[in-house]
Amino acid sequence: MTKLPGSVLLLLLSPLSMANQQMQTQKAALGKLIFNDTSLSQPAGQSCQSCHQTAAAYSDPNNIVSPGATPTLFGNRNAPSISYVKYNPVLHWDLTEKTWVGGFFYDGRSTNLHSQAKKPFINPLEMGNSSITQVIAKVKESGYASMLQQLYGKDLFEDEDDAIDAITDALVAYEQGPEFAPFSAKYDHYLKGNVSLSKQELLGLEVFEAEDKGNCAACHPSQPESSRRPPLFTDYTYDNIGLAANHKLPFLNMATKYNPAGKGYVDQGLAGNPNIDNPELQVGKFKVPTLRNIAKTAPYMHNGIFDNLEDVVDFYNSRDIDKRWGVPEVKATVNHEELGDLKLSEIEVKALVAFMKTLSDGYEVPAVVKGGEKSEEQVKNGE
Repeated sequence: MTKLPGSVLLLLLSPLSMANQQMQTQKAALGKLIFNDTSLSQPAGQSCQSCHQTAAAYSDPNNIVSPGATPTLFGNRNAPSISYVKYNPVLHWDLTEKTWVGGFFYDGRSTNLHSQAKKPFINPLEMGNSSITQVIAKVKESGYASMLQQLYGKDLFEDEDDAIDAITDALVAYEQGPEFAPFSAKYDHYLKGNVSLSKQELLGLEVFEAEDKGNCAACHPSQPESSRRPPLFTDYTYDNIGLAANHKLPFLNMATKYNPAGKGYVDQGLAGNPNIDNPELQVGKFKVPTLRNIAKTAPYMHNGIFDNLEDVVDFYNSRDIDKRWGVPEVKATVNHEELGDLKLSEIEVKALVAFMKTLSDGYEVPAVVKGGEKSEEQVKNGE
């Protein structure tokens, strides 16, 4: 075991450092209460957890798009997984790659996590409050109001800006905690040398990384960037992969002021972000999602058009040669270089799916492997 230098050890154990850690732990515990509080919507009944369920890697497994607190209103995009959200960079223009990177939501319209955490409270299609004032009034009546004051000051509720900043700071502390980023998938254990992948999973990894095959790793990096952090399986860039419109979106069939285009609605993607330049070049582009926990987060894509991973991979493989995928909702910016006609065999498609299933957190290393007596492959093969 490597010994830490004395100065580093003293710093790690210093009262200030320990106090900061304790404070962050308390903030995260408070943030979890806020995240799960169904009284904060209007009408009451919806929490952050409603659309970002723990068992589904903080996504909504039940809906193409999630209903709001007002059940006749729906969001216009599938609720994304927010696992590993703390690694999402702020929105910025990458001078080297000449592309937008980072930001929050599918279109990056919130530049950072604190900004993102405020928006669902007052979105009429989500938690439905008419104002931040209404949100704060509900928090003041909650059982954790005194905890907020203990952590952020007894006069907290005298200033509306201070109050909402404290509420969102606690939410962010929770989302930046270990529950959201455990790095406990089978693939993580494979990278550590704790387990083997099956032959099919290894083939899937090979197809995933090969530039002349799936080339998935071009946008979903699969190797660690450093010894300190496993891969995140996204580069946080934006792309138009050529999806057709999903005519099953419930809000398309509802005449409301939130969708004046009706069935003619076209999602502008990144182009709708007011913080970017030259939006006409970004129409139909959406942020590349992480593939971590991807097996748990169906339905897939920003419009929830696919129900299973097999269809997702098949789409990438045959979009340009199979008419069943329909016409791209936005044609002008479709990526024709990296997908559309990958020429993968059925065996390779199934292998890709098998590999992606190794990215689900919560994998338990078999006891026989822990003991070092046999490899997992031997166990699977009955050796």
